[in-house]
Amino acid sequence: MPAPHARRAARRGTLRARGAVAVAAALALLATAGCSPGADQAPTVTVAPDPAVPKSAPPEPVPPPKPKPKPVVWPLTGGKTGTKKVPRRASVAVKIENSPVSRPHTGLHRADIVWEQVVEGGISRFVAVYHSDLPKAVGPVRSVRPMDPAIVAPMRGILAYTGGQPPFIRAVTEANVQSVLMDRGSPGFHRSGARLAPHNVYGNVRTFAAQAGKGRAKPPAAQFHYARSYGKGSTSEGRKVRTADVRLSAAQRTVWTWSATAKKYARSDGGTPSVSSGRRVAARNVLLMSTRVVNTGYRDPGGAPVPKTQMVGKGKGVLLSAGRAIPVTWKKKSEREPVRLRTGGGDPVLLNPGNLWVELVPRGDGSWRLP
Repeated sequence: MPAPHARRAARRGTLRARGAVAVAAALALLATAGCSPGADQAPTVTVAPDPAVPKSAPPEPVPPPKPKPKPVVWPLTGGKTGTKKVPRRASVAVKIENSPVSRPHTGLHRADIVWEQVVEGGISRFVAVYHSDLPKAVGPVRSVRPMDPAIVAPMRGILAYTGGQPPFIRAVTEANVQSVLMDRGSPGFHRSGARLAPHNVYGNVRTFAAQAGKGRAKPPAAQFHYARSYGKGSTSEGRKVRTADVRLSAAQRTVWTWSATAKKYARSDGGTPSVSSGRRVAARNVLLMSTRVVNTGYRDPGGAPVPKTQMVGKGKGVLLSAGRAIPVTWKKKSEREPVRLRTGGGDPVLLNPGNLWVELVPRGDGSWRLP
């Protein structure tokens, strides 16, 4: 009979053998369970691609068309600038004489907007506004008049002139307009030896513009509405008008004659063509405004009463452009607001892109004919 210790050793060997067999069986069972689909799981099936079906990528989305950017236009003409933005510079209005001895003019044809007004003695003077073009010489330059502040105030720019009566000069400042004044030594003025004083003062618009005060060297607000292209303005619905015969007073008759070649109305003082720097003065747009004129109670150095055109108010008018004319109404609510034009139907008036001349025709004493 084996010894006790031998029996215990044999028993331990048997147990180790049985444990190894149990472990091996358990591992085999786990491996089988991992490879077999469960009761709730379908077997994975791999399908090989059919070589006869061509592969194709999903279509790329088509981006929407980009809107064309609106062209940048000059605020006082509606014409394209050809640049990405309007240059940051102030508008410059210059007071220019129009007595017979002052003609021919210099640089007048290059203005964006020109306002013609009646002054003492029935003669006319101009407020010529420059922004898109800054000529080095314009004139002859003369003194300020009482209606000038209301004309230029909406642009918040510069008014250049030789001098004037103190109340009229103060009115310019009160209208938030910067004065560039020869009598105060402002640069940019010079006298010509070709004419006698006081009809011999000329100005450099570029030098005037460079004197813009803090916060004033920026583009002016548009004073009128403009069509996007020539021929699309409001007068396209008007009647054909070849000539506008405008009588501002007994001393001043202004005639505008349509030129189909230039697509502008050419200007004459009476029967004499208006000339500036050797070129005929012409306008893409001509606006006739019936206005009230009052006596200010002041007199000029010669003793003549100084009149004032009442710019704040409303009235009737006519717009000429592209060889046609339409009746309009005008309204200016305050000194610092621009003139607003409406058609007979009440719609805003659209000018054709280009320069504009405004005739301030006195009610009663003035008139116009459109034969």
